Amino acid sequence: MDCNAIVCYNQNMSNTLFIGKDLPDGLNFAETLADSGRSVFTIAKSEADAAKFDSEKIYATTWNKSSAVSSHSVLIKAETKLETLDEILFYFDASNFCSQFELDRTEDISNGIDTMISGFVFAATELLKRIDQTKEKISVLFLVKEYPSKYDMLSTKTTGLVPASTIVSAAQAAFCALAESFSTNVADRDFLSVILAKCAYSNELYKNEDGIAEWVVSAFESVKQLKNPQTVKQATVWNKVGGKVATGFSLFK
Repeated sequence: MDCNAIVCYNQNMSNTLFIGKDLPDGLNFAETLADSGRSVFTIAKSEADAAKFDSEKIYATTWNKSSAVSSHSVLIKAETKLETLDEILFYFDASNFCSQFELDRTEDISNGIDTMISGFVFAATELLKRIDQTKEKISVLFLVKEYPSKYDMLSTKTTGLVPASTIVSAAQAAFCALAESFSTNVADRDFLSVILAKCAYSNELYKNEDGIAEWVVSAFESVKQLKNPQTVKQATVWNKVGGKVATGFSLFK
């Protein structure tokens, strides 16, 4: 992607809710989104972190990922702060989750499910309800930064890696299933656009968060430039981070 592309979009102001990589872990990503001319509302690990990283065009709140009420509250807080929401980004960074859930310990399973599965499901469900209430045009992007499981490593030449724990691998699959299910909702909603995106471990942008964030910006803009409402065929294709966003043909699976 053209590294200057992000600059071209500065004049297209958007309000973006960024969910999945809490501050401070997601600060660089949020800053890149903000540098594109966006106002960003995101999640912080604590109230102290939310205040610490509050800066121009980047705002944050805390989130109880095991609560549907809390997920709804995040949406309302984001709308209140930004006045409206044009874009929602759900980001599953498996490599980051691997550092939190490195081992398969029974005492970590419940927290792992809440952090990596329940939170995303609650947020996506509450979002769809909110979209149906407002019926305002919105774009939703599901981004998964994949990390190899033990099973994956059996069929690849990847060496020197500690495979993802079972809970992270299961959560990664659950996130993809959620994204695929959510993407089918464009069939009944002309005001909704969805982008599915995968960044494989072998992707040249894998270790470049700024590059991934810049691609996200370009992906959002590509969908906004569609002359007609997005079709289910376009919405349900998995795109490769760094590549061109699907316009109806399968690019990446």
